[in-house]
Amino acid sequence: MKKGVIITIIAILSLIIILFLIRLISPKELDDVSPEIPCPEIEKYNVNTFYVIPNFNNHPISENQSWCNYILSLNKTIEMHGINHSPYRELIYKNLTQENLTFALNEFQKCFNQTPEKFKPPQLKISEENKKLIRKNNLQIKLFRNSLFHKVYHCNDSGLIKNKWIKLF
Repeated sequence: MKKGVIITIIAILSLIIILFLIRLISPKELDDVSPEIPCPEIEKYNVNTFYVIPNFNNHPISENQSWCNYILSLNKTIEMHGINHSPYRELIYKNLTQENLTFALNEFQKCFNQTPEKFKPPQLKISEENKKLIRKNNLQIKLFRNSLFHKVYHCNDSGLIKNKWIKLF
């Protein structure tokens, strides 16, 4: 083999190993957390951050205080993941109103006695108008595909990539 090809192969393998090591030690996230969605992943994977849906299937999270207390007892970072998460790209197809966002923030506050600092839109899709409204409410928007550098699991294994593959790689 030519020297240039060998160097290229070594460089690619080195990058893959470095990426694997970064994913191994970086914080892990769990999306689609809701009392309405079965989530064995809460106990299965040792994640650092839960991304909670405040009103999935029109069931506000604050109506299930035992669930709220359970999530709080796990001592993880808790952030907001959409409003209803239905349809999955809810924030790209329709404009969010201040009233809807205030309702979701109030649900989060009533459930966890805290205000989220970050907002992750479902499928990481959001319109420019909705971005403005969310930023106006002092929420940092998570938009980039950060799953390349750390593991992002989904409750009920509902992600595009199955959780077992995310765990492995």
